Amino acid sequence: MKPNYDEMLEKILTKEQKASKSLLLHTCCAPCSSAVIERLANVFQITILYYNPNIEPFEEYQKRKEEQKKFLQTIQTKYPVSFFDCDYEHEAFLKIAKGYENEKERGARCPRCFRLRLEKTAFIAKQNHFDYFGTSLTVSPYKNAQEINEIGKELEEKYQVSFLFSDFKKKNGYLRSIELSKKYHLYRQDYCGCKYSQKEREEQKEKNLFVE
Repeated sequence: MKPNYDEMLEKILTKEQKASKSLLLHTCCAPCSSAVIERLANVFQITILYYNPNIEPFEEYQKRKEEQKKFLQTIQTKYPVSFFDCDYEHEAFLKIAKGYENEKERGARCPRCFRLRLEKTAFIAKQNHFDYFGTSLTVSPYKNAQEINEIGKELEEKYQVSFLFSDFKKKNGYLRSIELSKKYHLYRQDYCGCKYSQKEREEQKEKNLFVE
């Protein structure tokens, strides 16, 4: 039976609601982070980790990063949300994507990208003594939450830092992220980030198959 990751998250939130634990939360963009931060910020002291070497061109990477930082300066939460920047490291993504360039989005390339970003998050969480690490990636209906959580579980065991299991798209999480994006006038991109997903999205648009 497939695990209910949203129930697992709720159990963690209930357990930690008075503990004020620290969480290193990987995010890919401000819109995806919005509903996730809203749900978690009353329980955890959150530091956002912006590590997304998959995003290109570099101007797009910078635009999404600045939008993330701007959003964190705007929102009001019980605990202030910090920001942890990383180097671009685009070559690291190209290395793990080699041989998988022609995979469709949600294909075999995506779990490799998830692992690259989550492993960096787990490593930094371990180095800096965070209580938990996690990601906002599961808020997207285009991401496989089971794959992401299974990778997180492996890295939890490897780095001995608790992973925040999640399926943030549940409880209308994705819908809420759209609402918050409109409220805060956030830039919403129309492709995941890598040039392969961008190419696929452009092809979908040409065929009138793309639905935001």
